[in-house]
Amino acid sequence: MKRLIAASAALTALFIAPTTASAASIDDRINEAMGPITEAITSVIFWTVDIAGFTVPFVLIWLFFGAVFFTVYFKFVNFRAFRHALDVVRGKYDDPSHQGEVSHFQALTAALSGTVGVGNIAGVAVAVSLGGPGATFWMIIAGLFGMSSKFVECTLGLKYRRQNPDGSVSGGPMYYLRDGLAKKNMGGLGKVLAALFAVACIGGSFGGGNMVQINQATQQLISVTGGESSIFFGQGWIFGAIMALIVGVVILGGIKSIAKVTDKIVPFMVGIYILGAMWVILSNLGAVPGAFSRILSGAFDTEAMYGGLVGVLIQGIRRAAFSNEAGIGSASIAHSAAKTDEPVSEGIVALLEPFIDTVVICTMTALVIVITDYGQFDALTVLNNAKGGSLDAIGLTSSAFEQSISWFPAVLSLAVILFALSTMISWSYYGLKAWTYLFGETRAADLSYKAIFCVFVIVGSAISASSVFDFGDAMIFAMCFPNVLGLYFMAGEVKADLADYLGRVKSGEIKRFD
Repeated sequence: MKRLIAASAALTALFIAPTTASAASIDDRINEAMGPITEAITSVIFWTVDIAGFTVPFVLIWLFFGAVFFTVYFKFVNFRAFRHALDVVRGKYDDPSHQGEVSHFQALTAALSGTVGVGNIAGVAVAVSLGGPGATFWMIIAGLFGMSSKFVECTLGLKYRRQNPDGSVSGGPMYYLRDGLAKKNMGGLGKVLAALFAVACIGGSFGGGNMVQINQATQQLISVTGGESSIFFGQGWIFGAIMALIVGVVILGGIKSIAKVTDKIVPFMVGIYILGAMWVILSNLGAVPGAFSRILSGAFDTEAMYGGLVGVLIQGIRRAAFSNEAGIGSASIAHSAAKTDEPVSEGIVALLEPFIDTVVICTMTALVIVITDYGQFDALTVLNNAKGGSLDAIGLTSSAFEQSISWFPAVLSLAVILFALSTMISWSYYGLKAWTYLFGETRAADLSYKAIFCVFVIVGSAISASSVFDFGDAMIFAMCFPNVLGLYFMAGEVKADLADYLGRVKSGEIKRFD
């Protein structure tokens, strides 16, 4: 443990750069070292296939096909169980005697905090810029199908969770892949898939769930506090250290502490963002019918900019997949801690996530951009002038809001920081559970992971090494391959569990508390 802390301190000292020049030098060295590794991994994870003359990452096909399959196989559970999901998350079926650590609502907000983030602000702007307004339609469709994937993985997450001696619980794909497939006499495959998922989850938690988030928040903070004259310019590690302290305090308390923070941050930041979007929409009410017309016509326009119909469809599906993480398996780790002995009830709660994340928040962002015509900006400029397009795309969304609310960019900056904070907090829990799955549920394993995670918060704020961020994103999407494969094998038992659960709800055996 002491060695880990000492190594973490040395790593922090290496990356804290007092000047822009030294920071650039560090970035160059990191990119040089990590470049070949990242390139090799991303070439596998984002392996592409040609469809109608377009190059499409196979991971998108894998996620979207799975979502469509589960929607049809479970007879559109995303629609028929929607009302019941609202009742469950409101506590209408809560039983205080059930095992678990957090309420249905807290589990939902903890999982949402890991998906509702900068992508909802920046990624949508890139999708609309590249695919045109029609990308919004396909984004909504993909989000609706994704609800079914979330249902399956979160049902299994709670069904195969394990109770630890200290009263805490551990669950998620690691456990249902290992134990669920073992029940089907595929124990060897289950262990391999579980281990692959755990390794990818740890990598994703340090990269996409941590360093990418804090780096974007740091850059946005520098932008609104004076740019090159900002106190944080060239010294982003100062902000990173502050955020690391906040994250450390929260995650030391485990999922209960995380849930107490996320069940306040998530409704607040989502509420503020939606109110801002509604203000813009209502201020331009006359333009709303035209915006919807452009979205619907653009969705099927073979002459649409940047790729025609297939290009528009790809951009919409890409944004939905990257935003709500349906099929990735991460959310099932948070939902496994819910206080219930009914796994299906938590799966039904989880299907609300893609609806809130993609159908509501991403769609509102797209509407604001389309109404204000900011989707006409040159998408290639957006992409080329910032890492992954994120920073310029945030500026694009900010400018769209600014047309109706002059002071909203400042609020948006706060939202970006809160989105980043909540995402880091949730991904720290996901990574921790994957870490302890591999190294054991011990105090040393717990503290070592949390210490390393906090160090990477500081590292991420001080560097801009694209290879590190690309590696982190690749690891997150690597999680979907073992996860979705396992879901196919276990879909049958979830279908039987769903029929049994809904039957007991209808008969009154599962009591409703009003």
